Amino acid sequence: MTISLSKGQRIDLTKTNPGLTKVVVGLGWDTNKYSGGQDFDLDASAFLLHEDGKAKGADDFVFYNNPNGGAGSVVYTGDNRTGEGDGDDEQVIVDFSKVPTHIQRIGITVTIYDYETRAQNFGQVSNAFVRVVDASTDREVLRFDLGEDFSTETAVVFCEFYRNGADWKFQAVGSGFGGGLSALCKNYGLDAQ
Repeated sequence: MTISLSKGQRIDLTKTNPGLTKVVVGLGWDTNKYSGGQDFDLDASAFLLHEDGKAKGADDFVFYNNPNGGAGSVVYTGDNRTGEGDGDDEQVIVDFSKVPTHIQRIGITVTIYDYETRAQNFGQVSNAFVRVVDASTDREVLRFDLGEDFSTETAVVFCEFYRNGADWKFQAVGSGFGGGLSALCKNYGLDAQ
């Protein structure tokens, strides 16, 4: 049975799902009809964060130009440039058993590519969700529907996984940013240049 979470809610992930070591993080969205006539290219990213809450380099930032990080523990599966179709629009695979011990959190984010030129923002996006699926059984463990809380934001932190002793927990974040991917990089301690 899937657990549906609300913004800010936290849940034990590996403790309440014994044997769970590898998950598929599915991200999805729809665009509203007043999109301005151009495709929405939303992109998932993962930031692998150290004790101070910051990423330190390329291996800590997984996205379409660097699809593998954290010593192979986090993998971005590919760029859906239109968001067409049902189900997950993009996916990130996280293997908790391989995450380096110095990584304490993994932030899963979505940004709008070329938002300035296309005059797009998350106010034009609806039905955004993140779901966590057990990679070994294909069972959906939890789901967080972001709701319609955004207007001019161009980047959103959907969720974070974080260590709690030997276990991993999940936090439904749903926090928006202006400034797209570069704003997220700055927030997480990276230079987006």
